[in-house]
Amino acid sequence: MITGGTKLLGVIGAPVTHSLSPVLQNAALRAAGLDYVYVALPVRRDALPSAVAGLRDAGFCGWNVTVPFKTEIIPLLDELDEDARRIGAVNTVVVRADGGLAGYNTDAAGFLAGFAACGISLRGAHAAVLGAGGAARAVLWGLLKAGAARIDIGVRSPRKGAALCADFAADGGVRALHFADDAFAACLRTADVIVQTTPLGMAPHVAEMPPVDWAAVHPAALAYDLIYTPAETRFLREAARYGHRTINGETMLAAQGAEAFFLWTGVRPDAGLMRQALRDALA
Repeated sequence: MITGGTKLLGVIGAPVTHSLSPVLQNAALRAAGLDYVYVALPVRRDALPSAVAGLRDAGFCGWNVTVPFKTEIIPLLDELDEDARRIGAVNTVVVRADGGLAGYNTDAAGFLAGFAACGISLRGAHAAVLGAGGAARAVLWGLLKAGAARIDIGVRSPRKGAALCADFAADGGVRALHFADDAFAACLRTADVIVQTTPLGMAPHVAEMPPVDWAAVHPAALAYDLIYTPAETRFLREAARYGHRTINGETMLAAQGAEAFFLWTGVRPDAGLMRQALRDALA
């Protein structure tokens, strides 16, 4: 029951009707017995400053941030955690006791949870990352934090790839290569992990996938697709056909939400329950 004492959480975006965060968070809040409610809050593209001030003044404990505000919200915050600063985007805001706003990014932690769930260590690994967008930034930072020794990024735009590499050059061995470059094909033959960060293959365009020849990929490589709709993309389906272990984006989505939950409440939620709530909603 929602009462005058119920604490408020939410997600802001434009649009925000597609967000599954209310499903995940409210299921976890009920299971934990916490008197919170989590709601989706559409915000006009030109109204972010007033929306942020309004949420803080209305007594919200915090909120998630989705497109297009993950970068735009940064100047409105009082502090950033290291992940948000390095990734250059915020997906979680916590209202401090003094009214200040702290920005976090839980995507890297969510991404790494997929490997942890499979008992896989990235220490010393060679990783190939497909794409150089916002999701790739979180993946790249997560791989570097986890100790990956070498990261090759496959891109269509060498200029965009070079800019991404420059941002992380001091943190480890990172280089960008065009998808059609023989050097990128060579890196797939030795990569331990291949991470798909582009929207290729996301519903309804399920026939699409990045240009990967699975017959030429290292036979022990793990395939990780950040997409979770559908649960098995063409990228993962073809990887599995060649005997590769696969991970989809469900664990990452639930785990990044679980990290946000902890930041707001100080309670570790049932991440398995959150994954099940996601599957039920998608079904």
